[in-house]
Amino acid sequence: MYWVVKAVVGPLLHLIFRPWAEGVDHVPREGPVILAGNHLSFADHFFGALFLKRKVISLGKSDYFTGSGVKGLMSRAFFSGVGTVPIDRSGGKASEAALRTGKRILAEGQVLGIYPEGTRSHDGRLYKGKTGVARMALESRVPVIPWAMVNTFEMMPPGSVLPKLGHRPGVKFGKPLDFSRYYGMEEDRLVLRAVTDEIMYALMELSGQEYVDQYAADAKAEAARAAKEARETARREVREAAKEAAREAVRKARKRG
Repeated sequence: MYWVVKAVVGPLLHLIFRPWAEGVDHVPREGPVILAGNHLSFADHFFGALFLKRKVISLGKSDYFTGSGVKGLMSRAFFSGVGTVPIDRSGGKASEAALRTGKRILAEGQVLGIYPEGTRSHDGRLYKGKTGVARMALESRVPVIPWAMVNTFEMMPPGSVLPKLGHRPGVKFGKPLDFSRYYGMEEDRLVLRAVTDEIMYALMELSGQEYVDQYAADAKAEAARAAKEARETARREVREAAKEAAREAVRKARKRG
């Protein structure tokens, strides 16, 4: 399914959006490797691996593959087509399940694509990475390649149904990061944080994004709360203005009477 989708959709994406890529040669032709990328848009699923001759596998919730009816069928077809595999959640927490599934993919000698931020950026900035990518790299003893999406946020920002023309999406592959000096230290939280921060720094340099030392999910929740408070404040102001207008109308009516 992956190669069929790529063969059919790939030429159309090239024709319509004229995507570009840099550093493709940094991705080895064989052997296990982690691509650690920023996550700007739903469009990342289409353009991130477009220029690679190897299949890039990413992890997804099992819910994407268990739906029923036409919607469930379309969901399975899409995520299978872009190389997503369901996380094995046969036991333990979600983070442990993701680690177990990712290590299995790397043990098979494949390319694993990971978004260390854990979710899409809501404002185009680069957020603090979660340490799962570091633990996976150290336990599997594989190199990590920074994988930066460019212009996909502008092309298809959060909430957009269709991409916008006029923005050429791009992808940059950085030089492989070697963390062999930390092998055997994957249980050390300080080491995991140091490795993750090094990956995020490389992504920041590659993408040109502003870095925020906060988890994306927390920032997104704060932004949602602020937006909700702003809406509630606006509604209160409208209600107060309406009440004041009504009171003024009553005062004028009394004066005329």
